[in-house]
Amino acid sequence: MYDLVFTIDQDVKRRASLSYYLNNHGTFAEPFENIDEFIRCWPKSGVILIHDEDNAVAALMHEIASRHTWLPVVAFSENPEPTRIVEAVLGGAIGYANWPGDGDALIKAIHNAGTRSGAAIAAGSRKTMALSRIEKLSKREREILAGMVEGLSNRLIGKHLSISPRTVELHRANLLSKIGARHSAEAIRLAIEASLPSFEPQVLDAA
Repeated sequence: MYDLVFTIDQDVKRRASLSYYLNNHGTFAEPFENIDEFIRCWPKSGVILIHDEDNAVAALMHEIASRHTWLPVVAFSENPEPTRIVEAVLGGAIGYANWPGDGDALIKAIHNAGTRSGAAIAAGSRKTMALSRIEKLSKREREILAGMVEGLSNRLIGKHLSISPRTVELHRANLLSKIGARHSAEAIRLAIEASLPSFEPQVLDAA
């Protein structure tokens, strides 16, 4: 298990009881009231345990992506509905626990987050970082990058989008700069890791 767990919960009593429980079950819990407070001392390692309310999980995953880093996230709430658990996991949480409630399941969820295979964590990290870089692109640039993934030439991409090959070339140069790619192959790798949608040609005004 990770030695350090960061708990994020706006409810002071629940946050205190959670930290007390964890500190008495083999790990050190550092409590935070909200994501903004946690951001100010962003750690290099550990598990984040966050109360699932409003869009907390999505907001936290956005912060993780923006920092080009990777920290495993476990969400929790009291008696969560299955759909709520699925939504949190699809949003990026590694696990979900019922708290206040099942302490053993909580410890297990944290343990699983800490012992996931290096390959699985690395894959999640790569996708998170790739997404954060691809998000910098405009819609037109994403279309051109998708065409690059398909192996299309500047001429064919331009033909499908009704723009000149020279304009495609300029967009390619701009998108490489935006995402910090040294060459087209690196940009294509990032697109694949971020699961960029397939190239779907449609005629738009040149951007």
